[in-house]
Amino acid sequence: MDTTLTAAFLGLLEGLTEFLPVSSTGHLLLAGHFLGFESKGRTFEVVIQLGAILALASVYASTVLKILVRAPHDDAARRSIMSILLAFLPAVVVGLLAHDFIKNVLFETPMLIALMLILGGFVLLVIDRIAPAPVHLDALSLPFGKSLAIGLCQTIAMIPGVSRSGATIVGALLMGVEKRAAAEFSFLLSLPTMGAAVAYDLFKNRDVLDFGAVWDIAVGFAVAFVTALLVVRWVLTYISRNGYAVFGWWRIIVGSAALLALWLGF
Repeated sequence: MDTTLTAAFLGLLEGLTEFLPVSSTGHLLLAGHFLGFESKGRTFEVVIQLGAILALASVYASTVLKILVRAPHDDAARRSIMSILLAFLPAVVVGLLAHDFIKNVLFETPMLIALMLILGGFVLLVIDRIAPAPVHLDALSLPFGKSLAIGLCQTIAMIPGVSRSGATIVGALLMGVEKRAAAEFSFLLSLPTMGAAVAYDLFKNRDVLDFGAVWDIAVGFAVAFVTALLVVRWVLTYISRNGYAVFGWWRIIVGSAALLALWLGF
């Protein structure tokens, strides 16, 4: 496949999956494996995530700005900020301690990624049926203890194939957060989490980063931005009406297909 077409396809995949509970990293790594695509220092994969982050930031810009403006004189706004920061904290600790192992071992194990996709799919199907009745309807007013617990759930997603949004949404649902509010909290938490992860990854790999394929990176970035923008605007409405079962089946199908391909030696 032409490298520009590959870049566009991977950008599309990133934008489609980043904010769905299906693991964008798992999809990108498996696609790269089967397409024979690899960028030095994972530059391409890291930079196109910025497109998805920018798309999410543009959607939630007014919400975040309102909270920041109100924070100096509004207890509710300050509690919202503290709630997000508490949820973000576990990822900082685990990310700093385990970054090299995650990138050098887990990211290079396609079999593990496929298995995690399948396992996570079954978890979503079960949780979508047995989640307790919601008691928290507002993503910006969760109790601090539950915010921290959701943040601990997020650390599991450092295993590629688990899904950051999937882990946080499942954790939130189990703690009585309404489906739409769970997704919104996951989206807001992803802003500091993804921003910090990309910045740290670029810093850690600054000596091996290869920006030679600037055109391919630009194509992937642009496609990821546009696609993620459409997905973020659509997914909250879909989840409110239909829940998460379709994403569970998606994970199981993709993971099973990848597992079969790996067993066949592809």
